[in-house]
Amino acid sequence: MSSLASESSMRPDLSTAKIAGAPISWGVCEVPGWGRMLDVHTVLGEMAELGLPATELGPPGYLPEQPAELSALLDRYGLRLVGGFLAAVLHDPDQVWSTMDDVADVVELLSAVGGEVLVLAAATGRDSYDVRPQLPDEHWRTLLATACRIRDLAARKGLRTVLHPHAGTHVERKAEVERFLADSDLPLCVDTGHLLIGGTDPVELVRRHPDRVGHVHLKDVRAAIADVVRAGQITYTHAVGTGMYVPLGDGDINLPALIRLLVEAGYDGWYVLEQDTVLPGGSTAGDDRPRRDTARSLAHLNTFLSWSPR
Repeated sequence: MSSLASESSMRPDLSTAKIAGAPISWGVCEVPGWGRMLDVHTVLGEMAELGLPATELGPPGYLPEQPAELSALLDRYGLRLVGGFLAAVLHDPDQVWSTMDDVADVVELLSAVGGEVLVLAAATGRDSYDVRPQLPDEHWRTLLATACRIRDLAARKGLRTVLHPHAGTHVERKAEVERFLADSDLPLCVDTGHLLIGGTDPVELVRRHPDRVGHVHLKDVRAAIADVVRAGQITYTHAVGTGMYVPLGDGDINLPALIRLLVEAGYDGWYVLEQDTVLPGGSTAGDDRPRRDTARSLAHLNTFLSWSPR
């Protein structure tokens, strides 16, 4: 067998891979003061131009919150809705009812517009991801119970719920991810960047727990900067602004190995391209960077998987 044929036989057959975008790659974030946010039509238009078939919802209020209006907007750009990320306070017994109300609104919207997955993060209740208070054991138990209630609520509307280990939340560090895997049966959103920032090797996580993968966010990061964030020497927001996230293939995550493991495990869900981005508020000079970076990520994916734009 020639070397070319051998290389081809090792390539995962992902000709039907479901690859989507997310507004955070265009600097659209729920954190107050994060940076300048590009308008909806620019973001969705550039996703469509790149050949992406779908998007996640983005932060509350960025896309329309009325189903008919959201459906019309997505149809205008030929996009469908994968699901949505929601950072919710799961641990505080005094906030459970308000959390469930907020979740119910998002679930209704996702379900009405054809979304598939609710991507849940265990928010601390702070306005940013830069400060994280300690969580008492009794609040951990509340976190688990609330996540299960949300899963059941979403399931009644035909949605899957995944827990997203995320920087600056109560499930961030490696020990917390392992504890959640042991204490809960919810699947995870394997976000390659946030896992590495928290100290978890995403490839090893998938190798050890392939049955717990419910959704995938593809990121690449510079591990040296992630190490500094984990050590508390700089904030998460500062790290994002200084280039911790990079286009796929430019960082330190072994994405070909990760995707191979997912394919071997039979994962058939979405791969959502996410490169957390901060656009400076005082200049429009970098407004073309999200599109260029996403295009580079797609080009890198095409070096080791079979995928064609819609």
